[in-house]
This record gives sequence, structure tokens and C-alpha cells, in this order.
Amino acid sequence: MPQDINTTNITQASFPQKSRIVFMGTPQLAATILDKLINWQGGEIIAVYTQPDRPAGRGYSLKASEVKTLALKHKLSVYQPLNFKNHEDIKNLAAFKPDFLIVAAYGLILPQAVLDIPKYLPINVHTSLLPFYRGAAPIQRAVMNAEVVSGITIMKMEAGLDTGPILLQKALAIGINETAGTLHDQMAELGAELLIEALEKIKQGKIQPLAQDNTKASYAAKLSKEDGLINFNQKALKIHAHIRGVTPYPGAFAFLTRDDEPSIKVNFLAGEMLNDSTAYNNYIALNQQNERPKHGTILGLENDKLAVVCQDKIYLIPQLQPAGKKIMSAVAFYNGYLAKFKHCRFSLT
Repeated sequence: MPQDINTTNITQASFPQKSRIVFMGTPQLAATILDKLINWQGGEIIAVYTQPDRPAGRGYSLKASEVKTLALKHKLSVYQPLNFKNHEDIKNLAAFKPDFLIVAAYGLILPQAVLDIPKYLPINVHTSLLPFYRGAAPIQRAVMNAEVVSGITIMKMEAGLDTGPILLQKALAIGINETAGTLHDQMAELGAELLIEALEKIKQGKIQPLAQDNTKASYAAKLSKEDGLINFNQKALKIHAHIRGVTPYPGAFAFLTRDDEPSIKVNFLAGEMLNDSTAYNNYIALNQQNERPKHGTILGLENDKLAVVCQDKIYLIPQLQPAGKKIMSAVAFYNGYLAKFKHCRFSLT
């Protein structure tokens, strides 16, 4: 059992009627949370911190974060330090004298000097049920690992990476066809609601922080483009989870080989597992006499979806996008890229 953590400075009597809040966040998830926080009657956003504008798009023009765009729309003061290694940035933050520091997907590891600034608590909205999936990509990694449940943790921040005491948690089911993108949107809404609930309970003196069980901790490393590469030499359920977990970013892909043609990179969307085993069993029976069956082999079309061999089933892909081309249906892809070839398969190179 996690031990209780005493927070005697948080009582109903000492809590201000309208708390001074500094918000820190960058992407859309954080913007969704900020939007709800702006409308919370128990607090006032006195400053918003977000990552510096970054080059984006083909022209590499500077693009503001979703949090900055929302903050400016509401005429909130926005600050964009590169990091907090400069003492002047810490001094400027402290000058706001916030009651709470609220952090959601900010993208910076905050030093202890920053975490010590708020009068009451530095609070983080984390998109997993801590101590599971600490780190930068908890939503994607949970889906990739075929988890059936994740959730939101509202936690008190400390110097360690997502190691602080838990203030409030709520679970969220992950559907069999949920992608990281669709789960992200649900997490954003749940995170906003749970944050407000946590703040209200703190105000009422009903929050008792609990230490995390570090023996159960797992880490969700940030995704790279290479994480999108799909290996069809696995069971279909694992492949399905991997594709869902990297959708929309960095995107699922494999390399298409056709007879003696050079391989081409092909991106694809999540599909479905063909539960009827007839096609798979027929393929195995045909090939086991000659050589080991090649997983990733494309059998053709099934229900207007591309049928690909996995370790235990056929996986059906509805839409694909060859490198440099627009996304297309499986039927269009088959007719344009596969119909005239004898042996086609998805591989790792």
C-alpha cells in the first residue's frame, strides 16, 4: 500500500476563493485542458507558458503552439522561454506568485527551483494510470502494447520524471479499434474534467496525495519515425495494436516488394483481423510443402481490403499511401501497384 503524504498547507480555510494559476503546456491536448481551466470559476489564469514557435510545413515558417493560439484568443499573457536554465526566467515566473502551477504536455523537464514557486502545488496532468507508462508517449505506448485500459493521473510534480504523489486518477477503456489519435482526444477531455475535480477537492480539503509504487513503474519512451515500421512476422492482434498506436503519428509503414522490383515505402491505416481462418489455412497448406511461409505476403483483396499474411491470421488493410502519393483505397492500390505482379509482400526493408 502506498504511504500517505501529509499536505497540511492545503486546507479549505487557507484556499483562496479565486486561485492564481500559471499554466504550462504546448500541444492540442494541453489546449483542451487550458480551455476548460479558463472557464473554471475557482481560478484565474495569470500567465501561460508554452514552447517557442517552431518551423513547420513545407515553407518552414514559424508556427505557434495550440496553447499559444488559444491563450492569445483569450488575451492571456504568453511566455516562451527556451528552458529554465536562465535564472532570469525563473525569477520572472516567481514574480507572478502563483497559487498553482498547472502543467500538461509542456515538453520541458522543470527544475526544482520552478516546482518550488507555487504557494500550494505544482500539478501535472498525465495521460496514464501512474506508475504505469511514465514518460513522453504514454498514450501511444499503451495502445501499441494492446492495453485495454489506461487513464488520467493528476499528480503533484517533483524532480523525478512523473514520479510525484497521485492526487486523483480515473480509468479509461481502450477499444479494440481505438487509435492513439482517437484515444488522445478522449484523454484530453477526461484530463480537463479530472483536473477541475482535483482542484475542487483540494479546495474542499478532500485530497490526500498517495505515493506511487515505484516497483510497478514502466516507461513510455518518445516515438521516432522508425517506430512506425510494421513487422508482419507477428500475431495479428499485436500488429493491429502497433498500427493503432502509431496512428496518426508517426504513421504505420512497411516496404512493398514486388517480384524483382525495388522496394517502395507504403504507409497504411489500421484495419481489421479476418476471423475466418479459411484463407490463412489455405495459404499455409500451399506453402509449407515448398518453403517456410513468408509473413507479409499479400494475398489480394478481401471485402475490398488488402489481405496480408501474419503469423496466425490474415490482416485486412482498408487504405494505403505509397511514398510521394495520395492516400488511396485498397482496391485502387491493388489495381495500380499489385495486379500485374506475381509475388508481393510487405517487409522490413
